[in-house]
Amino acid sequence: MPATRKLRIDWGMVKQLDYKSIREMFERFHEMEAEPKGELEHVNVYTLVVAVALSAQATDKGVNKATRELFKIADTPQKMLDLGLEGVTEHIKTIGLFRQKAKNVIKMSQILVDEFDGEVPNSRAALQSLPGVGRKTANVVLNMWWGQPAQAVDTHIFRVGNRSGIAVGKDVDAVERAVEDHVPADFQLHAHHWLILHGRYTCVARKPKCAACLIRDLCMFEDKNL
Repeated sequence: MPATRKLRIDWGMVKQLDYKSIREMFERFHEMEAEPKGELEHVNVYTLVVAVALSAQATDKGVNKATRELFKIADTPQKMLDLGLEGVTEHIKTIGLFRQKAKNVIKMSQILVDEFDGEVPNSRAALQSLPGVGRKTANVVLNMWWGQPAQAVDTHIFRVGNRSGIAVGKDVDAVERAVEDHVPADFQLHAHHWLILHGRYTCVARKPKCAACLIRDLCMFEDKNL
């Protein structure tokens, strides 16, 4: 899940969409794929936390390639500690910032063993107390594992939210609040996955695929690539 990058946005031209249009957009997303799934591979909540933490400034595809063998031998905090820093580092060396991330995984695992009896906590504050786990990572875990309508805003959601008018904001916190405020409640659970996937495959940063976009007639983006 790459980190958010600054986009060149003319804020004077950005407008928040109305409720009716946003609802229509999400009805279309739902019709296309009723229950969208995250693309990070995991076998339990612990490996999900690790995978999401590793995905910072990296692609899901790259993380999956690195963690497939890792999670076969280390799918609990204690097993990860038994593998050790060198073992973790070796498994994830193809991921950006792998040395620091390996240290965070070991530190996280130690804290989970020492302070949480080896279990992953399910409050945002407790999750964010773990090394390498920020608000975005915590929200992904709360959403994907515990079914909470938490909105993990990454570069894709930031871009789609502002381009389309679904969730307008000058930083990720503002966009997170805008998603929570403007997306109808019955679509909140899957909202961030619909938006991420739309940004990853259709509303891409360069040359968005507007001709193939199922919400282009409702989207506020003026420089459509048709």
